[in-house]
Amino acid sequence: MQKTLIDILFTTHKISKEEAVSLKEELSEFSGTEEEFLLEKFSEDVVFDAKSKFYGVPLKKVREDYSIPGNALSQIPEEVSRTYKIIPLLKKGSLLEVGMVNPQDIKASDAIKFILTSNNLNAQIFLITNSQFNFLFRQYSAIDTKVKEALEGIEEKTSEVEIKLDDPKKAEKISEEAPINKLIDVIFKHAYEGKASDIHIEPMEDDTRVRFRIDGVLHASLTLPKATHSAIISKIKILSNLKIDETRVPQDGRFRIRIDGNPIDFRVSTFPTIEGEKVVLRLLDPSTGLKTLEELGFFGHSYEVIERSLKKPFGMVLTTGPTGSGKSTTLQSMLGVLNNEEVNIISLEDPVEYYVNGVNQSQIRPEIDYTFASGLRSILRQDPNVIMVGEVRDSETATLVVHAALTGHLVFSTLHTNDAIGVVSRLIDMGVESFLLPSALNLIIAQRLIKKLCNDCKAEYKPEGRAKEILDKNISEMPQFLQDEVRKQEFKIFQAVGCPKCAHKGTIGRMVIFEVLEMTPQLKSIIINGEVDEKINEEAKRQNMISLRQDGIIKVLKGMISLEDVLQDTV
Repeated sequence: MQKTLIDILFTTHKISKEEAVSLKEELSEFSGTEEEFLLEKFSEDVVFDAKSKFYGVPLKKVREDYSIPGNALSQIPEEVSRTYKIIPLLKKGSLLEVGMVNPQDIKASDAIKFILTSNNLNAQIFLITNSQFNFLFRQYSAIDTKVKEALEGIEEKTSEVEIKLDDPKKAEKISEEAPINKLIDVIFKHAYEGKASDIHIEPMEDDTRVRFRIDGVLHASLTLPKATHSAIISKIKILSNLKIDETRVPQDGRFRIRIDGNPIDFRVSTFPTIEGEKVVLRLLDPSTGLKTLEELGFFGHSYEVIERSLKKPFGMVLTTGPTGSGKSTTLQSMLGVLNNEEVNIISLEDPVEYYVNGVNQSQIRPEIDYTFASGLRSILRQDPNVIMVGEVRDSETATLVVHAALTGHLVFSTLHTNDAIGVVSRLIDMGVESFLLPSALNLIIAQRLIKKLCNDCKAEYKPEGRAKEILDKNISEMPQFLQDEVRKQEFKIFQAVGCPKCAHKGTIGRMVIFEVLEMTPQLKSIIINGEVDEKINEEAKRQNMISLRQDGIIKVLKGMISLEDVLQDTV
């Protein structure tokens, strides 16, 4: 066994002999432990990999969306887990997998032995990092106590609550009872307080799983008895004015309730599965103030291109990206820039997520044939200067927004493509005549949302090895003016750690990474000549377009987001 963690780093070629000597000299003057010292110098993964080799305990890497099974989580009390930084990971028969942050802690080891002996279990010990422990520990939640209280009133009526899917009247009756109402209130309140964007209520074979999406990542929150599932779904359907007796096809609806005095809109989608209906609820807070483009993450050279396009009197601006990438929020922020009493702005949305004072916002309703296409025809008779269409979903809407842009209107909308370069081909595939695009299209913005690092706890470290190779490669592909700017300073990047302010996640909220492609005389010529696929890439480089990943790298070097998240969400 090596004498120190620094020795491990040297023998595994993470540091040179000279660096090892220098680190030991610095450590001799450090007031904390060797591990605390190294965590200020290196990433958590590097230090814990060395710690794993030092103590001979395998390092377990747990995904952020990992849900600890209930039969495992119940084996170690919350207080014991908090005190000794130990947490159950999985229970397989009489074997319990346990994660430990400090395998050298004798008291922690004794606590595990006592629990195992009491429950007739054997343990398999793994080393986990501090940040992994923090996000796993959140699965011990105060919501469990409140849910148990609500379930106590239901358990006495288990046979009554277990509603057959072909018995909607009984489902409606029981969904109105106090225990079910209390249970749903707890779920909604916990999701709101945790700043969840979505709630997933999913029927499993033996139970019902509730998950919250927070900062783009799904987290398991609680597991409910399967007997409660039909009553929960029925209550949500009643709130959303959906058909309780229709379980064979998807349905969409919405409702509004008050949580802590704040009106919150819920957009509801049901979906039939072999185990029953799944429901996803999107939380929309109408009181949330609209952010500026800078607050969303738009700045630098690419932002200057956007500002230039917003000053044009007509034409089309499209944002593109996958579902949940913040496209609609970006459009609303752009409308905020243009919104004044001299401008008539009208929007068609599905749904209206944010109320913008001064903008004429309209909710489309496909069930009565009020669609983006039909609404757009009516909008053009309302003398608008600026039009926002929530999404270009079909050929008819695509053709109409292009013609609106050609007839003196500034038009904003969204599209689904992977990047900015693919938008022109997508519009042509949707039936838009290619010769119309050069005159209609002003700007294309592609974007993704990346978790923002918590400024209170993020840890700085110097990139080495593979991380440095990735940074060098991406910087070398940037436009020359940007390369010169980036290379002025020594590379420093940051990683998520976790603290009380960020609920031990290491991140707070999300920000945009983006790329923009501007309509230029050169791009017009490419489209007219039908050389879309071959030449647009070359034109993007000529425009000094900063790609999604390159914009992400810039924000990594500014300490805003982590390198790992950028690599995961871009190609």
